[in-house]
Amino acid sequence: MTNNDVFRRLRYAININNQTVVEIFRLSGLKIGQSDITALVKKEDEEGFQECSDLVLEGFLDGLIAYKRGKREGEADQAKKPATHLNNNDILKKIRIALELKEEEMLALFKLAQFPMSKSELTALFRARTQENYKECGDQLLRNFLKGLTVRYREEGAAKSDWC
Repeated sequence: MTNNDVFRRLRYAININNQTVVEIFRLSGLKIGQSDITALVKKEDEEGFQECSDLVLEGFLDGLIAYKRGKREGEADQAKKPATHLNNNDILKKIRIALELKEEEMLALFKLAQFPMSKSELTALFRARTQENYKECGDQLLRNFLKGLTVRYREEGAAKSDWC
């Protein structure tokens, strides 16, 4: 999955508008405007498409954490760490933190996407890369997780006003 796909699908799944996205980016320290957001959500073959870098996606996910859970004490004083290469495990972990999802809730989201997963398979995704039982999160797994989020918060009508 491309970073643009992740950004587009997550934004749709949790039903956040452009103004909220600008605020989320601001919380992460990135200055992204409405026109940049429009360019990020366009398809690759559309005019004005802008590729979403790891830095931008990481900024969005970190801002989403701050938006949903609040800034951590002393976080503003810390220097911004250099951008790392985001993999699907990192993305899944940041979404889990932002939405405060428990293990059972994540398993339920995978089930909603008709992609059943065991508890041990799920915990393997969040282990350290050096750990023996670490499992890489593939594109299909991440896509189905985002699909489960969409079903839960958009299609079932369970989206509440506290999401935005």
